[in-house]
Amino acid sequence: MNISILVVDDEVVFRDSVCEILSGEGYHVQVADDGLAAIEALRRSNYDLVLLDIRMPGMTGIEVLQVIEEIAPDTKVILLTAHGTVETAIEALRHGAHDYILKPASAHSILSSVARALTRRAEKQQRKILLDQLESSLKRLKDSEGINYSVELERKSLVLREGVMFDVERREIWEGNQRLSLTPTEAKLLSVLAENRGRVINHKELVWLVQGYEVKDWEAPEVLRPLISRLRRKLSVFPGGESWIVNVRGTGYLFEPS
Repeated sequence: MNISILVVDDEVVFRDSVCEILSGEGYHVQVADDGLAAIEALRRSNYDLVLLDIRMPGMTGIEVLQVIEEIAPDTKVILLTAHGTVETAIEALRHGAHDYILKPASAHSILSSVARALTRRAEKQQRKILLDQLESSLKRLKDSEGINYSVELERKSLVLREGVMFDVERREIWEGNQRLSLTPTEAKLLSVLAENRGRVINHKELVWLVQGYEVKDWEAPEVLRPLISRLRRKLSVFPGGESWIVNVRGTGYLFEPS
């Protein structure tokens, strides 16, 4: 099994226990005892998954999670904590964590969460490979036949507004020479809203479509609010972009660029 997992926790006993559980299943496991060491490890090597403690000296797990989203967006993250609260769980979801596990955690709960995270990662990678293969095949066909036309792959790019394009796979928005990069979570949120242009998507449905989680009705707006705010700030580089995402009070959001 060529799966690489980084376990980040300052509690030696728990960290060693998790490593033993994962190694016993054939995973390749590395460890880090704080956030800075984790970031250094992620800059040096690629990891499929990170198990990350929330409370550590120095950087918190949430702060490390934010960095991971930027430097290793394809890496799945499972947060671990002995001090679970609803607010902490919501904060984890806001920043793209796959799951949230309370310590002490059983071997079954750890392995189940790891398996789900790796499955989601593999599905996403397989979809990207298939799209790349299709695009390559179409290009070869076009070159060999001398066909002078372009083929747009499904969801490859979206027109946000006249002159403003969104490359979903590369997570880039551009208008002329103006280019804007999004995090994976921001890109997913924008693609869901843009593909449902003009339709109000309720809070709970939007969390499910973007994060893949079921949440309670009252939790959904709390999960979405900071994500929407971050995306609006980025879109503000385009004229009127901060108002493209409309809040329908008490219901949800819709994408309606002027």
